[in-house]
Amino acid sequence: MATKASLKAAPRARSGSGRLKQMRREGWLPSVIYGRTVEAHNLKVDAKTFSDLLAHSSSENILINLDVEGEGTRLAFLQSVQHDPLTGAALHADFLAIDEKTEITAHIPTHLNGEPVGVKAGGILEQYIHALEITCLPNDLPDTLEFDVTHLQEGDSLHISDVKLPAGVRATHAGEVVIAHIGKSGAAISEAAASA
Repeated sequence: MATKASLKAAPRARSGSGRLKQMRREGWLPSVIYGRTVEAHNLKVDAKTFSDLLAHSSSENILINLDVEGEGTRLAFLQSVQHDPLTGAALHADFLAIDEKTEITAHIPTHLNGEPVGVKAGGILEQYIHALEITCLPNDLPDTLEFDVTHLQEGDSLHISDVKLPAGVRATHAGEVVIAHIGKSGAAISEAAASA
């Protein structure tokens, strides 16, 4: 299950694009926290610490013990991050204030394990879903989802309904959505076309 990262934050009064740019130049990342039990308010977090935190996480949907200066520590879920389209640097972060009973929705990276039988026979493994959207309680949030594909033959597909998700985790998409497929190789398609 996902580990909780720790991050220090401070309230910020400044807003407006000019002030936010100045804040970023000073090494801060503007952010906001909101939730059912929390009135939305503006925060700032150290940009380098936040960047390091993302670099060591498997996805951007992470649980954080957010230590807000003067307010104490609260559990938060990193809801979204706005990135600079050119540099990829974080520009803004949205935190959702939660408790252990708040259901969250996250995109979790999927990894396919093993070499499929169909690939050994000359097929090609095509992965369609690289991050699966799931819902769960904070303590059930996985870091990654691992799916075994060794049994797949050429022409077989792995659907959401075929995989066993960790306890307490539900996929938001329908069971018939395809995660991966074993397709025919280009050579096999050419041979089939030539013989037709």
